[in-house]
Amino acid sequence: MAKKKKVAGVNSDINVTPMVDVMLVLLIIFMVITPMLQKGVSVNMAKTDNPIKMPEADKEDSLIVAVMRDGKIYFNSDVVTAEGLTDKVKDKLSGKSDKRIFVKADAGAKYGDVVAVVDDVRSAGVDQLGLLTEERKQGSLESPASAK
Repeated sequence: MAKKKKVAGVNSDINVTPMVDVMLVLLIIFMVITPMLQKGVSVNMAKTDNPIKMPEADKEDSLIVAVMRDGKIYFNSDVVTAEGLTDKVKDKLSGKSDKRIFVKADAGAKYGDVVAVVDDVRSAGVDQLGLLTEERKQGSLESPASAK
């Protein structure tokens, strides 16, 4: 009598190891790419209760001037001087029909520095100027008067 070999039963367990490997690789890719997607420099902008949405500022070809707390001025991601800002803005706007610039200022920047930048940008022939702010979170206890 011939003995039959027992065939191993079908393994119905799900092998999640390849899926976990793929998910970890995707997580690493997104962690590396996300900081690169931010346009310009990082600024701690003033917080307001009723900001106006400006989706045009997030476009790839939008022009953004940033005023930092220490008085440095960035045009997109390049450091510029106050004297050179007007010329740089004129150069960038020379071929555009939409002459719009967005200004984002640090919440601790001096008011005079921000006004000087706005004045320089206006003298370059800008038609529209947007001041970017962040929306204050509903749970925030910080009042506008207590902000420094």
